[in-house]
Amino acid sequence: MTIGTKDLAVTELDGFDDERLVAELKKSKEELFNLRFQSATGQLESHGRLKAVRRDISRIYTILRERELGIRTAPSASE
Repeated sequence: MTIGTKDLAVTELDGFDDERLVAELKKSKEELFNLRFQSATGQLESHGRLKAVRRDISRIYTILRERELGIRTAPSASE
């Protein structure tokens, strides 16, 4: 079982273009900021969500870096 957002599975992230990945990264970072803020003020109910969002961010960074190095290819425009 993978921890993280079900919508951000590696197979699904492979289908995103670089701009969409950057948008998902920005969205995840904003969510992480909000979760950390809730944690600091004692309002956070699900501490496991922090770990899941951090892993989502790591997955996105990994895919972007692999594409940069040529290990993984971006989806073609014809799809």
